[in-house]
This record gives sequence, structure tokens and C-alpha cells, in this order.
Amino acid sequence: MGTAKTYDIAQEATRGRMLDTLQKKLQPEHTALVVIDVQNDFCAGQGMMAVEGFDMTFVQSMAARLPQLLDRARAANVLVVFVRNIYNASPNLYLSDVWLEQAARKREGSYVTRPVCVANSWGADFFADVRPLATEAIVTKHRYSAFHNTDLETILRANGIRTVVLGGCATNVCVETSAREAFLRDYYVVIAEDGTAGYALEKHESTLKTIDLYFGEVASIADVVSNWEEAGPSRGTIHSPVESANQTK
Repeated sequence: MGTAKTYDIAQEATRGRMLDTLQKKLQPEHTALVVIDVQNDFCAGQGMMAVEGFDMTFVQSMAARLPQLLDRARAANVLVVFVRNIYNASPNLYLSDVWLEQAARKREGSYVTRPVCVANSWGADFFADVRPLATEAIVTKHRYSAFHNTDLETILRANGIRTVVLGGCATNVCVETSAREAFLRDYYVVIAEDGTAGYALEKHESTLKTIDLYFGEVASIADVVSNWEEAGPSRGTIHSPVESANQTK
């Protein structure tokens, strides 16, 4: 943790623009809640990860907590963005030889012989009650990062966003990749520690330690929500452009 003196020096170097407390970072007018990959193939008991043999308890418990976070974000007029994967097995439109070699070596048939998050399929649909409103942006990606060849940054910049609060799964894959890239693009990153999950607790916890040390701040849903409630609603009612709001969700 930085000392008061180092914070003062850093604040001077940024001409007073630095957001040096969690409260400042989470001001609703410049904060977006980005929910990553809470889809059936990654969360449901019949989805791809379950078929591969992973324990879904941790992820499903996390997904059960996200509606509270979403409700509080919406009440505070925080910008909400949903990110989803669209992959496929046949016909293959998005997956390179590099991706498929990795999958063939490590993924028990997923992405190669077993379809994953096929467009307009049950597997690609959002899981349980973690779903966007008609006015909320849906960003579609084809790789781990929510920023890679997507319009996420256009949405964030158009709405004056400085901080992204990340939730979803998996902590150590798509959430971590997105957090790293957000930091490199000069966004403040806050990870909701109990609003993210993976398929092994030790990997989840290891990722949170790495993020906290190098890429952002880790906070509980309760801490995030309390800051929004203290700040009160401050964003206008016009939200970001919606990518294909009428597409299957």
C-alpha cells in the first residue's frame, strides 16, 4: 500500500486527476460494471465446462450473487455492459489453428468435436437471472479478452468511463485477461472478488493476488455496492449504444 507521501507525489504528477481511493474510483458517473461470460456453457450444470467434468458449485454460487450487484449498479445509474463469447465447432468461423491445437491438447473435445457457445444456441445464452436489460450493451467476443476486436472500448470512451468493475467467469482466464488489458488501456480496474469465480478456488485466489499487486483493486460486492449507495444516482438515463439488442440473449 502506498504511503501518503507517494500518493501526494503521484497526484501531483497527474495534475490532480488520480483516483486514489476506492470511493473515488467507483463514482457512478465514470464507472462501468462489466459482466463477463456468465453463459450456460460456462455456468450451467449441462454446459460445456460441466461436461468436461468441472465442479460448477463455485461458479453457480457466484452467479447467484450477481443479480444483487446488477440491481445496485442500475439503481445508481452505473453503466452496465454484458460481454459474451461466441465460438463454434462446425462450421468454424472464429477459431484459428493455434486455438484449436491448444483445445485438442487440453480441452477434452471442447471447441474441436464439442460445440461451445454457438451463436443463438442454449450454450451461448446468458445463465439464470444474470441477463441484460434491453437498454444495456452486449459486447460479443471470440477470444479471452473483452477488448480484443470488440467495441467495448468505444462504449466505455463514449460514456466517459474511467473505472471498470469486473464480474463473471472465469477469474483466471477471461476476467484476468480483460483486467490486464483494461489496465494497459488506462482504466482503473476493480475486481468483485465474490462476483467472479472459476473452477478451482486456488486459481481464483492466485489471480486476485496478481490483479491486486499489478493491475487493479480487489473488493467485495458489499464494498462496491456501499460506495454506489453513498454516491447515489448520478448518470443520465441515456446509456451506451446497444450492440444488436434484439439478438438472442
